[in-house]
Amino acid sequence: MDSSCDGHPAGPQHAGFYAAVAYLPSLLGSYLSALRTELAPGCTLRSHLTLLPPRHLAAPRETLERELGRLAREIPSFEVTLGEIEVFPSTGVVYVSLAAGGQEAERAHHALNHGIFFAEDSFPFHPHVTVAHNVSRLPFEQVLSEARRRWQECHLPRQFLVEDVTLVRSVSPGVWEDLATHRLAPVSLLRTA
Repeated sequence: MDSSCDGHPAGPQHAGFYAAVAYLPSLLGSYLSALRTELAPGCTLRSHLTLLPPRHLAAPRETLERELGRLAREIPSFEVTLGEIEVFPSTGVVYVSLAAGGQEAERAHHALNHGIFFAEDSFPFHPHVTVAHNVSRLPFEQVLSEARRRWQECHLPRQFLVEDVTLVRSVSPGVWEDLATHRLAPVSLLRTA
């Protein structure tokens, strides 16, 4: 998740930086991860929806893991439908938008961004799935065109349930490790007579 391949332009990430992410389901996640590697060679991150952007946190790892577990139990699972390829003009990040589930992702972000996890975000929180950032091998318009073409060719289901949140920690530039995954609260189904 470093700034060179994750779309978080907060500067170089290093030890002490943490984030909370929801990984995409295997087939869709694998497709977008492969696309990301093609567009930004060297980026080996798994495709994910960031719920808490990278931030420096001072609490011990075990405390962070425990608190994330407590908070996760209070955040309802939610469905996401991925939309179209878009660009953040100020940073040049190419991403897949959320056609549905954006408000729920924003609520999850709000629920997580307090207490020991609180940090002022560098940019307003905007849920998305990054596919390219800081691309230098091809002209930007060519990268954008290729991302749109490949996404249009993808016939995998674009809807999935966000059921888990994973605490990740930066161990070196561009390298993040999974620390703990916690289940979100189950979706309650209403029955009608």
